[in-house]
Amino acid sequence: MPSPIDSAAEISPQQARNLHLAAQGLLRKPQGKPHRGDVLAAIERMCLLQIDTIHVVARSPYLVLFSRLGSYPAGWLDEALERGEIFECWSHEACFAPSEAFALHRSHQAAGARDNHWASKHAARAQEGQRAGMNAVLARIREQGPTKASDFEATRRATTGWWGWKDEKRWLEALFARGELMVARRERFQRVYDLSARVMQRMGVAAEAAPIGTQDVERRLILDSVKALGITQARWIADYFRTRPRHKDADLHELVKTGELLQVKVRGWENLAYVHAGHVELARQAIAGKLRASHTTLLSPFDPVVWDRSRASVLFGFDYTIECYVPEAKRRYGYFVLPILHRGALVGRLDAKAHRQDGVFEVKRIHLQTGIKVDEGLVAAIAHAIQACAEWHGTAAVRVLRSEPPSFAVALRQALRSD
Repeated sequence: MPSPIDSAAEISPQQARNLHLAAQGLLRKPQGKPHRGDVLAAIERMCLLQIDTIHVVARSPYLVLFSRLGSYPAGWLDEALERGEIFECWSHEACFAPSEAFALHRSHQAAGARDNHWASKHAARAQEGQRAGMNAVLARIREQGPTKASDFEATRRATTGWWGWKDEKRWLEALFARGELMVARRERFQRVYDLSARVMQRMGVAAEAAPIGTQDVERRLILDSVKALGITQARWIADYFRTRPRHKDADLHELVKTGELLQVKVRGWENLAYVHAGHVELARQAIAGKLRASHTTLLSPFDPVVWDRSRASVLFGFDYTIECYVPEAKRRYGYFVLPILHRGALVGRLDAKAHRQDGVFEVKRIHLQTGIKVDEGLVAAIAHAIQACAEWHGTAAVRVLRSEPPSFAVALRQALRSD
């Protein structure tokens, strides 16, 4: 058990932010060239890597890894899935998770904890009314091997719900949500489904393994959430794996008593904060004011740092909404807005689009947070972060259109030309 932290000690708000970023792998800029194993290590650190299909810039899971690893081959993520190092599941939302956590997620699912999720509800309706079609899809995969939705000719296409998917796609997704199928690999980001037993065999997971008990699942999810977050209030824990109900301080007393969680105070916070015992040394550095943030990068809208609007607001003073699902007329900042992380602070956001055929990375608009001091260091760091992201996309020519304040775009264009 780690030695306790002085109960009278306080962590400053900036050091709390730095502790969070350290746990997420975003405190310091990447050192040296990334290695293939860094992909799995980053996912293990975060516990989850959310999947989203929007690709006006790189699709979210690849971009989340870029923010942490720098310029790495995006194919490494696909290879990790195909090798069975990671797997796909419904958790926070659709996510990649480390294969070592398979029993935890499968036990959580088996306990009915995801029954209120939209995917589970659709799967239940399909099971009740369309099991014959699901069985036919299952039989084909059993006989012919891994299959994509596009391998099926549509017998009928839905007119409402599930994005107008054809029946076969809905049945595949229902079988995936029920755990009868898993994702064996992806081809051009399309899921390739296979029998769960075959995917589990490649992962080295025993199909007959006993499930983890409900209480142990709950405990593990709390501990994993706190460790991934670095520092958290009790009310933020449930969002990480989308568990219910939201936790209170009383729910964590036993874990504090056993030393698995450490209770700390953050200056200016009304609520207590918690740190995983595995981060005790980071907590001590934070209390001493010794965590230094040096990383500047662009974040995905689906990065764990900004998953929880309330948490991002308290930790960073950053009010963030994902606007790609908001009607265009109601958007404030743009369609696919990337938060800008700069040395321990979220200093702004930009709406970007990668024009891959033209080799152009377009910054439609960039907004700095109110009160951010613009100096040469800030301009240079953000220019470098944008250029690095653009080059990783294969769109090295950066075009900056507008900014708020307007003068920032002028300075940014100059810095990009001289970078």
